[in-house]
Amino acid sequence: MIEAARFVFRGRMVCDSFVEFARHRARRLDLDIEVGACDARSATVAVRGQNDLVDAFEMACSLGPYDCIILDIERSGL
Repeated sequence: MIEAARFVFRGRMVCDSFVEFARHRARRLDLDIEVGACDARSATVAVRGQNDLVDAFEMACSLGPYDCIILDIERSGL
């Protein structure tokens, strides 16, 4: 089943690092990705693909790259 979800990751962000990390994970999981706003406190990302792989993307990004600390994730449908 195909799912589309928007995520807002909040915490301590290094935008270049987080965006590169999210795009890499999306490619590995064969998800379409659209990166939205990113600043020092949050990043918004929308993905589309198999629902289990969207869940895996959320989990991977919750761990984030080494220089970002993810404290909260808000997930919504598109």
